[in-house]
Amino acid sequence: MKSLLICVLGLFFAGFGYGAEVGDFDHVQRNLQSDTTDQPYRTGYHFQPPRNWMNGPMYYNGVYHLFYQYNPYGAVWGNIVWAHSVSYDLINWVNLEDAIYPTGPFDVNGCWSGSVTLLPGDKPAIFYTGSDLKKHQVQNLAMPKNTSDPLLREWVKSPHNPLITPPNGTDPNFFRDPTTAWQGEDKAWRLLVGSQIKGRGTAILYKSKDFIRWSMIGSLFNSMAETDMWECPDFYPVSTKSRNSLETSDQGELTKHVLKASFNNHDYYILGNYEMKTDRFSVENDDFTVSTSGLRYDYGKFYASKTFYDSAKERRVLWGWITESDSEAFDIKKGWSGLQSIPRNVLLTKSGKQLVQWPIKEMEKLRAKEVTTLSMDLKGGSAVEVSGITAAQADVEVSFKITDLAKAETIDHNSVDPQLLCSSKTASVRGKLGPFGLLALASEDLKEQTAIYFHVLKKQGKFVVLMCSDQSRSSLMGGLDKTSYGGFIDLDPRREKISLRSLIDHSIIESFGGEGKTCITARVYPSLAVGNKARLYVFNNGTVGVKISRLSAWSMKNAQIAPISKRRKPKTN
Repeated sequence: MKSLLICVLGLFFAGFGYGAEVGDFDHVQRNLQSDTTDQPYRTGYHFQPPRNWMNGPMYYNGVYHLFYQYNPYGAVWGNIVWAHSVSYDLINWVNLEDAIYPTGPFDVNGCWSGSVTLLPGDKPAIFYTGSDLKKHQVQNLAMPKNTSDPLLREWVKSPHNPLITPPNGTDPNFFRDPTTAWQGEDKAWRLLVGSQIKGRGTAILYKSKDFIRWSMIGSLFNSMAETDMWECPDFYPVSTKSRNSLETSDQGELTKHVLKASFNNHDYYILGNYEMKTDRFSVENDDFTVSTSGLRYDYGKFYASKTFYDSAKERRVLWGWITESDSEAFDIKKGWSGLQSIPRNVLLTKSGKQLVQWPIKEMEKLRAKEVTTLSMDLKGGSAVEVSGITAAQADVEVSFKITDLAKAETIDHNSVDPQLLCSSKTASVRGKLGPFGLLALASEDLKEQTAIYFHVLKKQGKFVVLMCSDQSRSSLMGGLDKTSYGGFIDLDPRREKISLRSLIDHSIIESFGGEGKTCITARVYPSLAVGNKARLYVFNNGTVGVKISRLSAWSMKNAQIAPISKRRKPKTN
């Protein structure tokens, strides 16, 4: 199962003085991203290693550290180590030597996912899953060899490893992905380990006074949903009043907690209240659900995500692993597989009913040439090209205003699955108020296109906004996953504009609807709409006209990724 080992997330920010080493970074940086001649699907500003298979973040002493699952030997899963890259802005990166690789009986068969925690005195600690001699999953600890090294290049494993082993009654093959730990008023540390017990996913809570000796408390939350194992769980507080985010150990009356779990190829989350004295988490509204009506970070290609608290900017940043939608044979041919999403800010909406995500501000540093259109009528059945930018590598923001809501189609009250609705209401199927939105990575003749669009519908007397991403015509090539994705957006079109932001990067499109209330990521592999042959259109295939309030689009510059030097290749059995 390839989805085992993906959420290494130790992106932590390590702040040190900006001295000579920064200059050294500038000398070695060069573009190793998209080469549209030989690698048309490599990205220009998303993080990915130059080659092979990849799939955690931390801020420490002025530097962001990204740890991620990496196979040094090939573009498929296997031989997993913790690769390590550093950045000052979460956009441009320098690749360092691998941080953790198999060395002992507790991780001889792989160093799998985990998280980073900052201990008192700003000492970073990595908790990670190892696959031991019996291929059982156990939890291990590693610490920096020299905390005065600003790049934290070398890590030493604890002589007490493994620190946590599968409890009785737990399948040792379903016990992994420890979270960032948090500290209570009793000064004890707590963390979660993903698992599955009696056919239900769960997160097992552990507690320790010294970060070495851990005792099991039990499941943090007894979900009634029948799900696969909860991979890469995440648990953190969000403020109900402030726009600033909270450190993982923060508690208080004006907070809610987010519990996220990865299962069934998606990242689901629930909101609730955490009682530290009893170590119980109570859900505010609904339990986890495997249906598309449940709360998700992203309704498209986005999995095994991890957040970290950026203390420098008082924000919580989310990263996700974006898998390929092609075949393993194609991955081997192109020599790489997988990439990271763009980093996203995570906040609670004003209503307190869900999270909202938005690309971090630093992404705007990559914006180059801009084109803008104000107040334009978009007639039904029309498509207008957005020219003057590099359509294969762009950032687009557009907002629509609906002036004739009376013509919205009515859907059955049982129509609750947005993905099924999007599959039937594709971009080529004419409706009334929709589909309207963007045609990205489109060929000039529109034989290839990835549509990100909206429908305004009426259900049980109320207006609903459906957001879709249609991959069915994304490529003329066969053998690709061209699933359509969808999600509802919690907004009232009578009072609010319908907004869309899409970041397009050769083979990935990350879209944010309703100012980040609903997010959909797509992986596509066009054969015609490649490089300078790609086009971008704003379209309306409904019968009713809509109004563009504003459209702004930018060409995006390449991120700078330094070449990997002295990367160790661990011994394998």
